[in-house]
Amino acid sequence: MSQIETFYEVMRRQGITRRSFMKYCSLTAAALGLGPSFVPKIAHAMETKPRTPVIWVHGLECTCCSESFIRSAHPLAKDVVLSMISLDYDDTLMAAAGHAAEAALEDTIEKYRGNYILAVEGNPPLNEDGMFCITGGRPFVEKLRHAAEGAKAIISWGACASYGCVQAAKPNPTRATPVHQVITDKPIIKVPGCPPIAEVMTGVITYMLTFDRLPPLDRQGRPQMFYSQRIHDKCYRRPHFDAGQFVEAFDDENARKGYCLYKVGCKGPTTYNACSTVRWNEGTSFPIQSGHGCIGCSEDGFWDNGSFYERTTQINAFGIEANANTVGTTAAALTGGAIAVHAAVTALKAAQKKTQSRVSEEA
Repeated sequence: MSQIETFYEVMRRQGITRRSFMKYCSLTAAALGLGPSFVPKIAHAMETKPRTPVIWVHGLECTCCSESFIRSAHPLAKDVVLSMISLDYDDTLMAAAGHAAEAALEDTIEKYRGNYILAVEGNPPLNEDGMFCITGGRPFVEKLRHAAEGAKAIISWGACASYGCVQAAKPNPTRATPVHQVITDKPIIKVPGCPPIAEVMTGVITYMLTFDRLPPLDRQGRPQMFYSQRIHDKCYRRPHFDAGQFVEAFDDENARKGYCLYKVGCKGPTTYNACSTVRWNEGTSFPIQSGHGCIGCSEDGFWDNGSFYERTTQINAFGIEANANTVGTTAAALTGGAIAVHAAVTALKAAQKKTQSRVSEEA
């Protein structure tokens, strides 16, 4: 493999000081949820390991994953593209086009065979011999198989590459197929979402480049550091769910109060993603915070799982029999019962005081 610069060498060539470099390593560790003890390990990896060549290809998709990626703030996408990786081919971001672009693809495959990462945005349609998606004069499925052959690992960006997304929704006339069902002999990391959060995308790349291995994955192949918890678990509206306070219709009084959106279709209780912790636009907000329920875009087949605005699951809140329909009534009944008990106790105490007073007067 041709020798390429390390991340640290590129930073020093750009005039970055050692102190700034160590600060960057500290921020990287924090972004990955790692403790201070990992900072020296990250620094050592970036000082000694060459930048990893990356080939980024596009199938059936809307480019929203690329749009999300280039808006990353921690780390900045320009730092990832220009310093941390050697992005040798991406027909959306690269300056070259046509034959020059395709020549760059072939050159990277041959020069770094077995050492590059293949990033896939979108999916291949298999119907009509793949003719529903043509790139570089050939069906995308052929380009995908060709590029995957020499890759050491594959990243499936977004719901399209991970699960099929809207292209694979019923009746799926083009037979749009997720990457892992076409490429079966390579390690694949799924980073679902429509699109994935920018910092999740750059965080996955940062982990792979720092530790030279795949991040720990869940049973669906998603990075556990970003997909191990439900959006519901860290949602700021969760206390309203537990208290039985729900929005019954959009723009009702409960919606104005910021109550839980579960009854109007929010899929937060069944969706695993980092939206409620990392959030979007440099941590500014996420759909639930803007008043719209989660649509479950990081879960398999979310387009075919019913209406985005109707509750499709029964989630228990208190005990094994209480769900969103009963928890509010139960909470109200408990409150009413507590009020009644308090009134009875107060009346009993008043009667006791009155009796004691009468006895004292008679004595």
